Amino acid sequence: MELAPIVLFVYNRPEHTRACLEYLERNELAAESELYVFADGAKSGSEEAVAAVRRVIAEPWKFKRLNVVERPENKGLAANVIAGVTSVLETHDRVIVLEDDLIVSPYFLRFMNEALEVYKDTEEVCHVTCHMLDHKGELPDTFLIRWCNSWGWGTWSRAWQYFESDGRKSLREIERRDLCRQFDLDGGFHFTQMLRDQIEGRNNSWFIRWYASLFLRDKLMLGTGRSLVDNAGFDGSGTHCNTMQLCTQTLSMNPIAVVPISPVKENLLARKVYSRTYRYNYSYRHKLKVFIGNLWIRVFNRKKR
Repeated sequence: MELAPIVLFVYNRPEHTRACLEYLERNELAAESELYVFADGAKSGSEEAVAAVRRVIAEPWKFKRLNVVERPENKGLAANVIAGVTSVLETHDRVIVLEDDLIVSPYFLRFMNEALEVYKDTEEVCHVTCHMLDHKGELPDTFLIRWCNSWGWGTWSRAWQYFESDGRKSLREIERRDLCRQFDLDGGFHFTQMLRDQIEGRNNSWFIRWYASLFLRDKLMLGTGRSLVDNAGFDGSGTHCNTMQLCTQTLSMNPIAVVPISPVKENLLARKVYSRTYRYNYSYRHKLKVFIGNLWIRVFNRKKR
């Protein structure tokens, strides 16, 4: 099996970067894998944190080969991801992508590499992930869905060619074809508004443009019913127990087998679960519950001092 290079994007969080690398290193395929690290340059005031991150990645990590690109200027996450993925796919036909706030199961690399190998010639499948939010309802170990997930993902050079950086062009086509509700996961989340915000400069998301690029071509993502990835980036300090989160995921410590799905079409149950999960996680009721919970945590922590 050909092993995909791993691409890691880091910036100014040394503790998160260390945790990400430590969890990744525990994978059985880590020592056989090539790792590219793209370290973004500092904004004013973040120089020391950026320097600390670069000291972390300079340590002797146990990967087959470590390639580090230290940006002299701050490109921002979107530009860094787009440029980094594009450059690696110029010399490889597949890639696994991580950001510094992700920690992974020991079976992450095994799953991602098997999935990228099994579906390498399946034109309809353009994106692979093994991150899954906590949800209600049973899902199969793997499924196909007309969506994509940015928290630990993989793709091929044959698919990345579809990336359209002009969000305005994609939005016009979504609106022309009256696809806004479908693009929003059947009303589960305001992805259309997220794309509008990217166009207007209120966010600089690469993800929403990648999702739109694949959505408009009816491409599919291979997803999993359990999560082999956990996003530790919502904690504010690097310690999960200090905050409640809108979106939670449970890191699975069991492998997930990659079995070719036939026929190659969207799993409508998975779509319903995703839509329902997003709708609940971002509902006013749930946001209020999380806000009150975090308020109580802060009060309790002050009393302990």
